[in-house]
Amino acid sequence: MRSIWKGSIAFGLVNVPVKVYTATEDHDIKFHQVHAADGGRIRYERLCTIDGQPVQYADIDKAYESPDGDRVILTDEDFSKLPAAEKHEIPVLQFVPSEQIDPILYDKSYYLEPDSTTPKAYVLLAKTLEQVDRVALVHFTLRQKTRLAALRVREGVLVLQTMLWPDEVRAVAFDKLDGVPEPKSQELKMAETLVDTLSDDFDPTLYVDEYQAELKKMLDEAIASGSSKVTRAPEAASAPEMDAEVVDLVAALQRSLEASGRGGSAPASPKKATKAAKTTKAAAKPAKKAAKKAPAKQARKGA
Repeated sequence: MRSIWKGSIAFGLVNVPVKVYTATEDHDIKFHQVHAADGGRIRYERLCTIDGQPVQYADIDKAYESPDGDRVILTDEDFSKLPAAEKHEIPVLQFVPSEQIDPILYDKSYYLEPDSTTPKAYVLLAKTLEQVDRVALVHFTLRQKTRLAALRVREGVLVLQTMLWPDEVRAVAFDKLDGVPEPKSQELKMAETLVDTLSDDFDPTLYVDEYQAELKKMLDEAIASGSSKVTRAPEAASAPEMDAEVVDLVAALQRSLEASGRGGSAPASPKKATKAAKTTKAAAKPAKKAAKKAPAKQARKGA
């Protein structure tokens, strides 16, 4: 796993450095859209409705439209002026009994890893939460969005569960439930007996996503059978094998170099050969100059 956030939990005067990891993953098989006629991939562009031209992501701002149709366009600079919790701090606001939090408020879950050479403060906070049987309500800012979150312990590891704000949960009232008579005692007894026959300890491994399992089976069978629905991926081009004559030629050239006194363990690469040629030319220039000067000195001596 790779951490998506790094900071610390502010537990009174105690600071607990942590790294945050996504605790869950989606196992659904992913598909992309293709043209039914030829299987071509469907792609989408961000087009401006006024000039019809594609728009780069960097040139996009956000707009709000009021119920009356008034539009307000805000830039990144406008958003930076809004108040937000400290981006790299998870402040503990309160400790509350876990049963008082309606599960409908829970959103996404994250694992917290101690980010310190001595994770004593991390273990202290985890043990304390287990002892008092409470969860810590905290503020958590991720991707410029501050959420209320519950901090609890799962198998000795701190888990952060972001929560919906109370006004994000819809109020519900169904007219069909109005005036319905209460169940009779005999009906309740029979229902409770049925519940008892189906009661057991919770074991999540007993439950399987049958739809995804059957879908995976269908895809594997299609690939294995070479169905007309399958488009084979192009095979990677293998490195061309050297012809026997080429191998013999290389060996003959190598032996020729060795016989001339210039042989080596292997032929030089083109780059190395070019570099060696340049070095040879550079060394040859002073030698030529010395050769020209030598006869002139000898002539002077003879005079």
